Amino acid sequence: MHRPATGSRPAPSSPRPTPQIPATKPLVGIVLLILSAWILSCLDASGKWVMAAGVPLWFLCWVRYCVHLVLVLGLLLPKRGLSVLRSVRPREQLIRGGAMLFATMSFFTTLSYMPQAEATAINFLAPLIVLALAPWVLKEPPRLSRWVATAFAFIGVLIIIRPGAGLHPLGIMFGLITACLFAAQFIATRRVAGDDPYTSLIWSGAVGTICLTLALPFILPTALPIMRELSIGNWIVLISTGVSGALGHLLQIGAYRNAPASTLAPFVYLQIVSATAIGWMFWGHFPDALTWLGIAIICGSGIVIGLMEWRRSQRSTPAFQARA
Repeated sequence: MHRPATGSRPAPSSPRPTPQIPATKPLVGIVLLILSAWILSCLDASGKWVMAAGVPLWFLCWVRYCVHLVLVLGLLLPKRGLSVLRSVRPREQLIRGGAMLFATMSFFTTLSYMPQAEATAINFLAPLIVLALAPWVLKEPPRLSRWVATAFAFIGVLIIIRPGAGLHPLGIMFGLITACLFAAQFIATRRVAGDDPYTSLIWSGAVGTICLTLALPFILPTALPIMRELSIGNWIVLISTGVSGALGHLLQIGAYRNAPASTLAPFVYLQIVSATAIGWMFWGHFPDALTWLGIAIICGSGIVIGLMEWRRSQRSTPAFQARA
């Protein structure tokens, strides 16, 4: 899930702010979304790599958010000015940033115990959790189709984490926690829909950076001895987590500014391909047949309910216009 990734990234069928400009280039949007999926999968792999090299989780997240914030500010402030920093709902932005920070930390923890493909697949449960809870958290009408889709997706997750799959129990636990945290992030994203997406991108980086910087006195005593021994290559990989996080989310914003969410929704699931390919290339992990069945059930549930929601919106729009 932003993503989406990896730690900070959106996931399929998740609530998103309405694009600020008309979506007129669907092919461009699809290409940008696929590129963002690969880049965010690289972010996940980079985090997994440096944690295996001994980098503490808290320090990894601090570097990831600091580099993200510096890069995004450097790209956006010269073009958009200070106005891009202003939020109409700052309290909700703080909540969203906090949810994103905890989701990032939880997902990196998951990756330290679990192969990347399986961890990414479990994340796709998050948007379906949002749909299932929509009557209570978003005040939307209850719909049986959403609950059925969520139930099927959870069956897919159970197939992936089945006994005998060889997955670490802590990885499974943190994977499910991550899905819930990403669901909370998507709900918070819905509540800041009035803000410019670039404003949300800056705020999410700022919340993580400030919180982790305040925690540095507790982080550094453990991290410094390890960081002194870290190779130049691992330092480059560590810094790249912030670069890939910022770039991946900028590409996602570009994708949704060029194509409608209904067009892009099926392509979000291609992140399974990028996560699997990278996991196979670097660690030799490749899901077995039963795991692929679980992945297919999760992705199929998301795609089907996404199409149903889109058709429902298409039917309701003309009726609304007629009443108007």
